[in-house]
Amino acid sequence: MVDTSARSAQHNRNHLEGLTLTVTPRRSVATVAIVAFVALLAVACGSSTSSSSSSTTASSSNYSYAGLTGTLNGSGSTFQKGFDEAAIAGFSDVAPKVTVNYAGGGSGKGKTDLATQVVQWAGTDSLIKDADIPTFKGGAVLYFPTVAAPITVSFNLSGIDSVNLSASTLAKIFSAKITSWNDAAIAADNPDAMLPNTPIVVAHRSDGSGTTSNFTNYLKAAAGSDWTLDAGDTVNWPTNTQAGNGNTGVAQIVKATNGAIGYVDLSDATASNLTFASIKNKAGNFEQPTLAAASAAVAGAEIRPNLTYSALNTSGVDAYPITAATYIIVYQKQSDAAIGNALKGWLNYVLTDGQGFAEGVDFATIPSSLAQQAIAQIGQIQVG
Repeated sequence: MVDTSARSAQHNRNHLEGLTLTVTPRRSVATVAIVAFVALLAVACGSSTSSSSSSTTASSSNYSYAGLTGTLNGSGSTFQKGFDEAAIAGFSDVAPKVTVNYAGGGSGKGKTDLATQVVQWAGTDSLIKDADIPTFKGGAVLYFPTVAAPITVSFNLSGIDSVNLSASTLAKIFSAKITSWNDAAIAADNPDAMLPNTPIVVAHRSDGSGTTSNFTNYLKAAAGSDWTLDAGDTVNWPTNTQAGNGNTGVAQIVKATNGAIGYVDLSDATASNLTFASIKNKAGNFEQPTLAAASAAVAGAEIRPNLTYSALNTSGVDAYPITAATYIIVYQKQSDAAIGNALKGWLNYVLTDGQGFAEGVDFATIPSSLAQQAIAQIGQIQVG
């Protein structure tokens, strides 16, 4: 479990903005050496269906990266983009003959790009719908969990720097049933606050988004009948709300608008210096979106046979209830031997030494037991 606040991580991160395809390495050899030094050997792979809270990861020091070649293009989740950029920079030092590119665009775009074989790998925070599986031209897809992080509920309210919100209140805000910051429901969550009569401006994603899927699935699970907009990568938001492209787009709306509230991944919210609401968890405690609280949420998640899981609204007194998993997805069968081997090397690095970059860019590492299962799954990739 990572013991750090969301705000302190900002001083350690080097976050790139935009959706540029080619990511230029941003980490020095010295930084990578430090990461390699602190990476510890993982515990053996467990067979439990629930995740461990340990964040110890395996070292990739015995993996042969030097002979790998090729270009690996990826697209998708903006939620995981900050981590991917850091891991790509580190990987370029150990595998100099492999070029790894990553464009954002949202989880929906990543899944579509992989389905049509525009990219060799995709980042996604949401799962492929059963109805969409036949559209994937390359056949069976494997999920590789990488990191986890809180989805913040960020707000901008003049004179107010602390707000508590329950799932019910949050659902009513984002479905436009609550339109003013001094509404009785918000006041009930904040009995000691002097809330202004400021109109609420709801900010949400304009693109197909795994962050949207996780946020709305949380509301669907935790808010019951108070959430009426269903859940998924896209949602039919009320017409009086505002839409931003990517997590950065939502962050920009919140930052620029007094009275605004939106859901933004911790990495982008921290980069934009946004203020976060505390969200009431399943145990009844209001929790800030910290990495420690995200790790507590992941610790209570059930791991499915395909290595996917949900950390939303899990039990645990310290769990942050809107914690999202994120994945790299690839085809199980790789016809190009060089690309297939490069993908296997990239995945191994992400699941081992690459985990050492997570905290510095506002992500929680996955538990060692889950990392070991994912490393073992790399062997299922068929090359040539």
